[in-house]
Amino acid sequence: MLYWGEGAKGPPHQVCFSNSDPEMVRLFVVFLKTYFEIDAGDIRISSHLFADHLVRQREVERYWLNVADLPDESLRKSVVNLYSRSSKRKRINKLPNGTCQVVLSRVHVLQSIFGSIQEYAGFERPAWLE
Repeated sequence: MLYWGEGAKGPPHQVCFSNSDPEMVRLFVVFLKTYFEIDAGDIRISSHLFADHLVRQREVERYWLNVADLPDESLRKSVVNLYSRSSKRKRINKLPNGTCQVVLSRVHVLQSIFGSIQEYAGFERPAWLE
């Protein structure tokens, strides 16, 4: 259900989950490791940051690696969203550690997750299982 709310629903080739809540990120990574027997080194993460995070980018990246209990090799390039002129920097300090995206390239895991959601919720969405 966590993936239904927070996971990517695009083409079925990668499991992609994003959130700013460290406990949700931790739970999702534990779920992948435990129920699908995924090695920590096969899971990738990237940080999605705002411009005010730049001075602490490495600290934030380290934070998410620790939250997810993943090795340094799991870290991918961070994405930094710059503020537009019209934003008036309204998002400063709203998400102190930005968001973390967890990615796993395992089609069978994604199809299993989508199949479970459909079975539990009682609907069919064939595009999820193609």
